[in-house]
Amino acid sequence: MTELNSIRRAAVAVLLAAGLGLALAPAAQADDDPRTAAPATAAPAPVPAADLARARGAVQDPAVLDQVGRFFARKGVPPTQQLTIGAAEEAKAAAASAPRLTGDTVPVYILDAGFVAGTAGAPVAKAEFTASKVTAADGQSASVWTVRQGDGWRVVNIASGGDESDYAAKAASGGGGTAFREPQINAWYVLRDGRVLPLDDEARRSVGTDGVSLARYQQLVHQRYGDKLPGSAYDRAGEGGGYQVEAAATPAAGGGSALPAVTAAAALGATALAGTGAALRRRSRRS
Repeated sequence: MTELNSIRRAAVAVLLAAGLGLALAPAAQADDDPRTAAPATAAPAPVPAADLARARGAVQDPAVLDQVGRFFARKGVPPTQQLTIGAAEEAKAAAASAPRLTGDTVPVYILDAGFVAGTAGAPVAKAEFTASKVTAADGQSASVWTVRQGDGWRVVNIASGGDESDYAAKAASGGGGTAFREPQINAWYVLRDGRVLPLDDEARRSVGTDGVSLARYQQLVHQRYGDKLPGSAYDRAGEGGGYQVEAAATPAAGGGSALPAVTAAAALGATALAGTGAALRRRSRRS
C-alpha cells in the first residue's frame, strides 16, 4: 500500500481543528522520568449502552442502508464522479449488495487535545463518534459513522473498511482496554493497565512493540503537537491543512530501519462532520 493511500485513509471525514506538522519523535528514550511526569490523567469516559443502541438504530434506517448499498455499488467512488455503469445498473447493484450490520456499534476514541497540552485530568482520548460495521453480500465492508445531535443520532459518514470496529475488537480480545486513534499518523493503540500499546504498524513505529507508559506517551504527543494546538501561533498563521511526507527519515521506535516521517494536519479537539447526508468518502484499508 502506498504512502499516499495511507494518507488518504487517515484524512477521512475528520476535519481540522488544528494544524499538526511535527514529525514523529522516536519513542526509544528513557521511560517514566519522574522529573517530566505527565499530570494525572482521567480514564476515557465510556459511552452509555443506550446511546450506542440509538446510534445503531440510526444506521438501521432503510434510507441509510440504501445509501450504504449505493456506496458498495460504487465501490466507494464519490457520487460526484462518473461510473462506467448507468443509474439503473447502479441501483440494481446497490440492491444486490444486501448491506447488513455485523458486530457491535462501538465508540471511536480520538487523541484528546487536553491530554496533548498536558491539562491535568484530561483523558488520553475522547469518544468523537460511533461506528457500525456493515458488510455487503460480495464481502465488501464499510464503517458507518454517527454523531449525537440533540436527542438523536445522525449518520455523517461512510468509509470503506471497518478499522474502527476491528481495532476495538482486537483490543477487547487481547486483554481489554480502550482502543483509540492518533489520527495525525493514523496510529491505533489500546490503553491497558496504564500503558499505551500498539494495535497497528503505525503505532508500533510510534511507541515500539512493547508500548510505553501513559506518562511517556503524553510526553511524545506533546512533543509532536503541543505547539500546534487550536489557538497557537501555528494555528493562527493558517499553517494547518493537508499532509506532507518529509524527505528526511527518522529512526523507528525501539531501533530498526529508518522510516519516512509523516507530518499531518488532522483533528485535535473537534470533529466537524457536517453536511445534509452521509458523506461518501473512500478510505483505503491497510493491514
